[in-house]
Amino acid sequence: MTITEDIFRAYDIRGVVENALTPDAVQQIGQAFATEALSQGQKTVVIGRDGRLSSPELAQRLSEGLRAGGCDVVDVGMVPTPVLYYATHKLKTGTGIMVTGSHNPPQYNGLKMLIAGNTLYGDGIKALHKMIIDGRVKSGEGTHTEQNVVPEYLDTIVNDIKLDKPLNIAVDCGNGVAGVLATELFTRLGCKVTELFCDVDGNFPNHHPDPSKPENLIDMQNAMKENALDIGLAFDGDGDRVGILDDKQNILWADRQMMLYSADVLKRKPGALIIFDIKSTTNLDTYISEHGGKPMMWKTGHSFIKAKMKETGAELAGEMSGHIFFKERWFGFDDGLYSAARMLEIVSQRSESTSEIFKALPDSFNTPELQIDFEEGEHYKFMEKFIAQANFENADTLTIDGIRVNYAEGWGLIRPSNTTPCLVLRFEANDESTLKEIQDIFRKQLLTVDNTLNLPF
Repeated sequence: MTITEDIFRAYDIRGVVENALTPDAVQQIGQAFATEALSQGQKTVVIGRDGRLSSPELAQRLSEGLRAGGCDVVDVGMVPTPVLYYATHKLKTGTGIMVTGSHNPPQYNGLKMLIAGNTLYGDGIKALHKMIIDGRVKSGEGTHTEQNVVPEYLDTIVNDIKLDKPLNIAVDCGNGVAGVLATELFTRLGCKVTELFCDVDGNFPNHHPDPSKPENLIDMQNAMKENALDIGLAFDGDGDRVGILDDKQNILWADRQMMLYSADVLKRKPGALIIFDIKSTTNLDTYISEHGGKPMMWKTGHSFIKAKMKETGAELAGEMSGHIFFKERWFGFDDGLYSAARMLEIVSQRSESTSEIFKALPDSFNTPELQIDFEEGEHYKFMEKFIAQANFENADTLTIDGIRVNYAEGWGLIRPSNTTPCLVLRFEANDESTLKEIQDIFRKQLLTVDNTLNLPF
């Protein structure tokens, strides 16, 4: 059977199960992964899966492929992605695959992979496809065992995080796999939990499990209004991202969450390097410097950020989408549940309400992430044309990931998503009129390349 190249993305493998990321394809990928893992001296592979309807079959076929390639499989079952990452540390393999479609629609699924402690991304993922096409996969035999690491994962967090006072919180898992342990975790930390959609259901019947979209936080905002809660935590489909609401139901976007995490880490690790992605507010850079840290902007994408952390020894990193990576006191992987626990610890140490704490952080006039949808693959072609043709006067341009255009009083960004066929845009300025001016400049440049575009601003 042929295997489509489209599913081999920049930081994971992802596609529609019915016709792209089929069970047969996953088995072939498993065997190719085993071949690569063994070539790096790794024989044991930990696998886990999210709560999607297709995940049990895909995980089974993945295990068959890995064993056919000569690897031993340790199956940790249906768990959030960070629990799979945790298992690779605890079982000292550094090698694992998570079957998850993350926040994609229900018909999708995907694979997040790491070998010997390094996330597989970019050329490493494309190499698996080439290995399959060239028929270079090895054959062997391996074992399959099951292991429950959830109790140890929960104990590790509960032993690390100490709340100074109990908090009343809302937890919305969006019917994603974080629901298998979120309530237990936060209850054990001393919180009173109001649950929303914590039962795992791969149809996602209530709202999409993506806390980076404001419309997916409406249910939690309503629950918080009714119950007068201190803070709200919303998790994505596989639990590696968190969205946060204060007691007045305002969203604290991840780049401003990072200000609180940074100040906290820098108390214990003065001078630490802290990484954030290209979609983040300029205020974060300034805030880190003012608190004695070293700020670094990098490409968006959990794989790129993890690789940069490893290369630089950064103590903390964060992305606008809600992926937060703590090396200080943790393992350096993105973990929405642990990040949420760290936020609870920080706010429990303060006498003010969460809305007062968050309001005191530097802010600006900005947009959330905006998207322009394209047919599969077409957004990359548009981006190439745009960078070649665009002309931004009196500005500094940064092209590590799409193009970010920095002006004295604000900035605009356009970059191609590596998970869905769309362009992602974000704008920020010191005042509303400058924000509109920057958007006008981008609008003109975008429409010059393609005047049929339907722009979201």
